[in-house]
Amino acid sequence: MKLRKNFIKIAIDSPAAAGAGTLAKTVSKHYNLIYLDTGKIYRLIAYLKLKFPKKFNLSFLKQQIKKLNTKNLENKKLISDKVGTEASIIAKNKNIRKLVHNYQVNFAYNPPKKYNGTCLDGRDITYKIVPDAEFKFFITANVKTRAIRRYKELKSIKKNISYTEVLKSIKKRDKNDYNRNISPLKKTKDSVLINTTNLSKRACFLKIKKIIDRKLIVNGNL
Repeated sequence: MKLRKNFIKIAIDSPAAAGAGTLAKTVSKHYNLIYLDTGKIYRLIAYLKLKFPKKFNLSFLKQQIKKLNTKNLENKKLISDKVGTEASIIAKNKNIRKLVHNYQVNFAYNPPKKYNGTCLDGRDITYKIVPDAEFKFFITANVKTRAIRRYKELKSIKKNISYTEVLKSIKKRDKNDYNRNISPLKKTKDSVLINTTNLSKRACFLKIKKIIDRKLIVNGNL
């Protein structure tokens, strides 16, 4: 695999609904980075499995991954609770993880020339996908705050679901993500912890921006 040199790599890990996606998009736009929500890939695969159960196999999946682009991941149907639960199960499959892993690595290390680098968020980005990232962050928030955020997100697209159901789902996702044998969610020693529970979106961005700018200035890149 031919790798592009001299570009920024930002790796972000977080549990569900901690605000990492929103934060990563803001950071990516500010620094002109191409962004990938890696969790959405598993959600897309889960959606395909639920929609095409008879077609769904490794061969079918390889074709879908091959033509995957970030626009495919903007489908609002991917944020449903049912898709999220299925995605957490799918993420344990070794064959599927290998396919997704290869796609993620290629994305992380080969940004188009018009971008200054890449920004990826997920569950194992800081130690599995981009272990040499110049910037690593672990974004979190308490479980009730995350459940409220996801509940509001689902209600905004007219999903008929209760807060209690969402809270239960988030707790189940956490259990699966932190305890799976393959690439579990964890904070690495070199990742900066950002707790978004009591922070606004703007405050979270400024906190990360300060860290990034400081290093870019030291390295003469800003």
